[in-house]
Amino acid sequence: MKLIYLWNYKKGDDYVVNITLGRTGITVNRNGFGALPVQRVSNEEAVKLLRKAYDNGINFFDSARSYTDSEYKIGLALSDVRDKIIIATKTPSTTVSGFWSDLENSLTMLKTDYIDIYQFHNPSFCPKPNDGTGLYEAMLEAKEQGKIRFIGITNHRLPVAIEAAESGFYDTLQFPFSYLADKKDEDLVNLCKEKNVGYICMKALSGGLITRSDVAYAYLSQFDNTLPIWGVQRENELDEFISYIENPPAMTAEIKEFIENERKELVGEFCRGCGYCMPCPVGIEINNCARMSLLLRRSPTDGHLSEEGKAKMKKIEDCIDCGNCKDHCPYGLDTPNLLKRNYEDYKTFLKMN
Repeated sequence: MKLIYLWNYKKGDDYVVNITLGRTGITVNRNGFGALPVQRVSNEEAVKLLRKAYDNGINFFDSARSYTDSEYKIGLALSDVRDKIIIATKTPSTTVSGFWSDLENSLTMLKTDYIDIYQFHNPSFCPKPNDGTGLYEAMLEAKEQGKIRFIGITNHRLPVAIEAAESGFYDTLQFPFSYLADKKDEDLVNLCKEKNVGYICMKALSGGLITRSDVAYAYLSQFDNTLPIWGVQRENELDEFISYIENPPAMTAEIKEFIENERKELVGEFCRGCGYCMPCPVGIEINNCARMSLLLRRSPTDGHLSEEGKAKMKKIEDCIDCGNCKDHCPYGLDTPNLLKRNYEDYKTFLKMN
């Protein structure tokens, strides 16, 4: 197993701004590649995107066992440059046997004999030594075997994230962070810096509600310990982030004003589209239907107002108020009522069109 620390990537005559992930010492380009969306495209298209990202200086790739074939596609595209990239992936398992099964499957799919950062995937608690689950001990054993280099955790629950950062047991934390964050979220970033925990930033575009990636990048660049992982599905999206390698967006008066206006419109009770409320027992596509009002105002409406879109929204009428979505929402939203409000708003759009 060959372990390396990454160099500063050079484009033209200037070195790009890189980020070091806390005590891991891992240094990578500030644009991380979030591989969840590549499960939605063909092998050929995924390989094209992943390879283009690597060829243009992106060297951090984040996946998960839960992202269907995204690990396989990373292995397909990048196994020949394994010693030049950093791979992070995740296990959702809450059992030791499941942990080992997930790890072996990930190694096989990624075509590698080690994973740089292996993460617990959004557990409802913070795994620790001697907590009775054996999960953290499994992480330590995997590290001793050389199958992982560093131990990480991802979460959407602030109390769990704070506990992980303060525990001293985690090398990295992955948590949602964008310019829609409030002070307690910024405090978490600063806590990770204080504890020398690498901070991997997911949902930097807030599930598609943030439409200007340059603004998102500029905001995050104020925090020198954050590594955003951008979910990439289309080449034009990738091209945007590649352009920031040579010309990183910086905070300006115009961007500050834009963020202030966005916060007035979006901060509050809105669905981030994380999907942890799924599946719905009656088949409602909650992670899109519960934020339809915003999607209609912030993206092209044709798809949302199509016959397929209408059928998806009409499923809200079948809601049985079981409370499952509300119980599983990491943001504490009253999801059933949010669905109903979005449906009423959606019907006004239908009348207008």
